[in-house]
Amino acid sequence: MKMLSSEVKTLLDKLYNLRGEDSVILTKMNKEREEAIETGERTKNEKTVLLDKIAKLTEEEKTLQEEGDKLSSILSSINKEDFANVLDRLNIDFDPSTINAKITNMLPDTIKKVVEENQKATEELESVEAEMNNAITKVEELGIRKDEALSNQEKLNEYFRLALEGNINITRDEITNLLEKFNFNEDEQREAAKILMFPEDALYEYDAQTKSSEGKSGKTITEVLVEAKKESSPEKQEQVHEEKEEPKEEVKELLTEVESNENSLENIFAKAIEEEHIDEEVKEKVNKDENELTKLTNLLNKFNIKEISKESLEKVLANYDEELIQKNIEVLKNKNIDLEVLKDNIEIIYDKELEQKLNKLLEIGKESRDISLMPEVLVKYDLKGLNNTINDLEISGLDPKKVPLLAY
Repeated sequence: MKMLSSEVKTLLDKLYNLRGEDSVILTKMNKEREEAIETGERTKNEKTVLLDKIAKLTEEEKTLQEEGDKLSSILSSINKEDFANVLDRLNIDFDPSTINAKITNMLPDTIKKVVEENQKATEELESVEAEMNNAITKVEELGIRKDEALSNQEKLNEYFRLALEGNINITRDEITNLLEKFNFNEDEQREAAKILMFPEDALYEYDAQTKSSEGKSGKTITEVLVEAKKESSPEKQEQVHEEKEEPKEEVKELLTEVESNENSLENIFAKAIEEEHIDEEVKEKVNKDENELTKLTNLLNKFNIKEISKESLEKVLANYDEELIQKNIEVLKNKNIDLEVLKDNIEIIYDKELEQKLNKLLEIGKESRDISLMPEVLVKYDLKGLNNTINDLEISGLDPKKVPLLAY
C-alpha cells in the first residue's frame, strides 16, 4: 500500500470527523447553542433587575419631589422666634430659613441625578433586551441549522458507504455541492470527489487504519475519549462579578431622621450633602476597568487581532493579566499557531498552562497546522486533563498522533 500524503490524510481526517457525532460542525453548533441559552438566561435576569431598578428610581423621583415640596412648605411656615426658648434650652441649632435654602439648592440636583440614573438604566435595558432577543433568535436558527447539518452528514455517510462498497453512483457535482455546504474549498472538493468516485489505496488504507485503531481496545476513538473526559475535566476560571451599589435614598433617610428627632435638621442636611458625592472606590473601579480595556485593545491591535466580540473582551477583562496575555500571544507566534484561533477561543489568551499544553501536543507529533485548525482542544482540557486523555489513548492501544484533534 502506498503512503498517505499529509494533504490527503488531513483531508480524510476532516471528512471522517464530519461523519461522526463529534463532528466539529455539530460540536461548534452545540457550543454556540449553549452559549446562546446562557446569554438568554443571563439577559433575562438582567432585564428583571433593571425593570425593578427603573421602577424604584421612578418612584424615588416622585417621592423626592413631593416630600421635598412638603418639607419646604412646612419650613417656610415656621418662625424660629416662636420656639426660641426651647431651642435655646435644648441647645438645638435650628434655622428654618437656612435649611429651606439648602433644600432649594440641593433638591433639584438630587432629582436630576435620579433622573439621569433612570435614563441610563432605561438605555441599558434596551441593550439587554436586544441582546436577549438576539440570543433567542440564535437558538432557533441553530436548531434549523443543526437539522440541515445532520441531513448533510447523513448524505455524506451514504456517499462513503457506497464508495467503500465500490458501488458509487453519485456525480462529481453532487459531491462537490455537498462538500461546499461543509465549507470545503474548491481544491478540497475536487480531491474529495476524486477519492469517493475512484476509491483506491488512499480511502481503503485510511478506513482500515481507523477501524484497526478502534479495534485494538475493543472501543472506538470516541468511546475512549468520552471515558478520558469523565476522568478529568478542565478547571474553570471563575469570573468575579462586581455587585453594583444600590442608589442611596438621601432624602428618604433625611425625612425619617427628622420624624425621629435623632439629629437636628442642620446635621441631617449636612449628612445628605456628604452622601451626594460619588463613592471614590466606585470611581477608581470604573477608571481601572477603562484603563485595562484600553490597554487590552491596544495590545490586540498591535498583533492585528481583530473582530473580538464584546463577550470575549469581558471574559479577558475578568481575568486580566497583561503580562500573561502578552506572553501567551508570543507563545502562539513562536509555535506558529495562527492568532485567528483567538477569535472564537479567547480563553486561550489568559490560559496559564497554554505553553505546557502546546508543548505536549507537539511532543506527541501534532503539527502547528493541526492545532490551528482545532484550537478548541486547548480550551476543552486543562494540562492534567490533556495528559490523562493522551495516556488513556495510549493505554487503549491508540496512537495519539494518529487520532485527529477533531476527535479529542
